[in-house]
Amino acid sequence: MTRFTAEQLEAARDRLVPDVVADGLHVLFCGINPGLMTAATGHHFARPGNRFWPVLHLSGFTPRLLKPSEQGELPSYGLGITNVVARATARADELSAEEYREGGRLLTAKVARLRPRWLAVVGVTAYRAAFDDRKARVGPQERMIGDTPVWVLPNPSGLNAHWTAATMAEEFGRLRRAAGEV
Repeated sequence: MTRFTAEQLEAARDRLVPDVVADGLHVLFCGINPGLMTAATGHHFARPGNRFWPVLHLSGFTPRLLKPSEQGELPSYGLGITNVVARATARADELSAEEYREGGRLLTAKVARLRPRWLAVVGVTAYRAAFDDRKARVGPQERMIGDTPVWVLPNPSGLNAHWTAATMAEEFGRLRRAAGEV
C-alpha cells in the first residue's frame, strides 16, 4: 500500500470518492463518509485498520478477501458502496448535523433510484443522525426506503473497539442470510 504524508492526506480533505453502485444490487453498503486515506486512494474503507474488507469476507459476502483497490469487483457479487456524507474528513465528528440530515435525504433518493434488495448502513451513530432515529440499534430497522429494507451494521473502523472482527462478521452474516445468501 502506498504511504501518504500528512500533507498528502490533508490535501485529500473534502474530496469526493465515487460510489461503487449498479442497479439491482443485493446489498448497498453505506459508510459514514470517506476518511482521508479513502479520499487519497479513491478506494472505500482504505485505512489499514478498517475491518470492512476482512469482515465482508469472513461473513461470506465475498469468496476471498478483497483489497480496497479491488472495490470494482463488488457489483459482480451484487454489492455496492456509498456514503451518508460524500465529503472526506479526518474524523466523522467533523460533520455537522445538517450534513448528516442532507446525506440521509440524498441517500434516500439514491436508494429509491438504484433499488437494492437491502441498504446496510455501517455505523449506528451515522444512521441515527441521518434519519433522526435516536432509538436505532444494530440490526434490521423498521424503516423502508421504497421497497428496500434497512439494516444497521457496526462501524468497521478500528476505533470501534466494542466489536471484534468476529462479532462484526456474525452481524454481517445475519444480513447476508436475510439478503438471500448473496
